[in-house]
Amino acid sequence: MVRPPKRTTLREVAEATGLSTAAVSYALRGKHVSKETEERVRKAAAELGYEADPIARALASGRTSTVGVLAGDLQDLWQQQLMAAIGRELLAGDRYALIVDAGGDPDRELVLAKQLRDQRVDALLVSPVNPAAEEWSAIADALPVVAVGDSLGRARTVGQVIFDNRAGIDAVLEYLHGLGHRRVTVLTPTRPSTPDRPADVYVREAADRIGLRAELVPCPQELAAATVVARGVLDGERRATAVFCFSDSLAYGVYAAAAEASLVVGRDVSVVGFDDHPVSRVLTPPLTTVGWGLTQIAAEAARLTASAIEGKRVRRKRILCAPVMCARGSAVAL
Repeated sequence: MVRPPKRTTLREVAEATGLSTAAVSYALRGKHVSKETEERVRKAAAELGYEADPIARALASGRTSTVGVLAGDLQDLWQQQLMAAIGRELLAGDRYALIVDAGGDPDRELVLAKQLRDQRVDALLVSPVNPAAEEWSAIADALPVVAVGDSLGRARTVGQVIFDNRAGIDAVLEYLHGLGHRRVTVLTPTRPSTPDRPADVYVREAADRIGLRAELVPCPQELAAATVVARGVLDGERRATAVFCFSDSLAYGVYAAAAEASLVVGRDVSVVGFDDHPVSRVLTPPLTTVGWGLTQIAAEAARLTASAIEGKRVRRKRILCAPVMCARGSAVAL
């Protein structure tokens, strides 16, 4: 039987450089040594074929260099894009994203969060399905938690990158009102078990304030399922004149259902999305939607996470992302 090659040890690198193992360890991490020493150690490590043992490093430091990233629902195309961007930002800091999907299920979300905690990830970054769940408090007490999208009202998080949903919803409903629409259907991924999500509450408040009739309709993110829901929304003479979707993925279902019913988006029905996914710009007509600045969201979330892991103090723990209205051809005046 051929034995696997012996792994070069930190001690061997230390002997080759005439330094202590502690000094070599610091040099390889770029800490507490001069630039010349760091370069000398890295050169010796490369020549000897040294690779850090991740298990030994985790045992020594108490860190795994892994961050749990809990997505609310990866059927949402924009959320796929966001999680990929967060993973890249974490990797740039030599941390690895363990991305898991709650599938829009609040119970599954909490099970996965607890599993990530038990796997000793260095931190948890979550885009919550149910931000009001009481269990978030205990989870945030056990490890650093950064919330993206909605704040975790019952938990002491180390950072929050929050979408100003109130401002975004106000912008959309006021825009539609200005175009002459008075009956709007709002497609939301909210489930019956999470009825008080902030965005849904904001819709009711804004509609009452500006004199709109807004009907909230639950809708899955997956395209085929969203198309089925949209068929019902577009059926009949009493349908709303505009459909506001809480993600662009939901809006794609409305486009599909409209095409089946020989309705023209931007003529027979107005459609507005949320998130500004790149696909929305190439639809016919291009989708009117709200952008949040995905690149900034990913960078801020990774920054807050890294600072918490390293024990650094940050001045701004709560980042509020402003909406940008992207008016295109899918919403028109009556």
